[in-house]
Amino acid sequence: MTSLSTARITFVGAGSMAEAILRGLTADENSNKQRITVLNRSDVNRLQFLQQSYGVSLAVDAEQRAEAIAAADVVVVAFKPKDAIEGLLSIKSLLKPSQLLVSVIAGLSITTMEMILGTSGQPISRTMPNTSSAIGLGATGISFSKSVTTEQQQLTTQMFASTGIVTIVKEARLDIVTGVSGSGPAYIYYMMEAMIEGGVRGGLTPEAAKELTIQTVLGAAQMVQQTGEAPADLRRKVTSPNGTTQAAIEMLDQHQFAIGVTKAVLRASERANELGKTISAQASEIKF
Repeated sequence: MTSLSTARITFVGAGSMAEAILRGLTADENSNKQRITVLNRSDVNRLQFLQQSYGVSLAVDAEQRAEAIAAADVVVVAFKPKDAIEGLLSIKSLLKPSQLLVSVIAGLSITTMEMILGTSGQPISRTMPNTSSAIGLGATGISFSKSVTTEQQQLTTQMFASTGIVTIVKEARLDIVTGVSGSGPAYIYYMMEAMIEGGVRGGLTPEAAKELTIQTVLGAAQMVQQTGEAPADLRRKVTSPNGTTQAAIEMLDQHQFAIGVTKAVLRASERANELGKTISAQASEIKF
């Protein structure tokens, strides 16, 4: 049985999300880092950086890339959506039916991947991690094609558990995972920007406003996690009648803060679906 510690893993694509997963997989000093290989189209400097940072192997020329893909138990494709078709086609002839393909491509459905690869039997794990995976606090949604074995499901889950929490969902729900946690860190950063700006306008130094904002967000998240209470209940507990927090909440309500955030989550989900449909439409026009 192949375990995460012994599985040969090849990353096709070496962007920030691939690096976040690499960081999680290589965090254990005793792990065999050289079982992991990274490759991309042409950025050798990027590959060398990842090798120096995480101790992984790299594949530079065409022969090395082909060997790395062919020898892998798990092939992780981490392309941008616009590069998905070209990227999948570039590895199509190298994949074996027994290999697990792990997708980190936003919006790209399993059905579309199967169409591009010309197979309905390739085991595919479709994932939606977020950027907090880079510090081990990620949140990843995962769904599986029918041909993914129990062992391969465990491998995928263990891979992403090394970067944070994992939630297994039906594929139809992955787009809303994108809306909640995939894009979610940006909503929090945006709110933090505004809090810092408010502090500065009120007379704080930018450094003090930033420090207070960071600790406030950290503390609020920890309160929800550690107490197990609903955010709404915690909010009510700190909102005294006619107090400062109530005044602030009323101002947020005037600007439809809650409605805006909810709509943002749904719009991100919708956009993920749109990206997937665009790739599917492009793929359907190609004679594979």
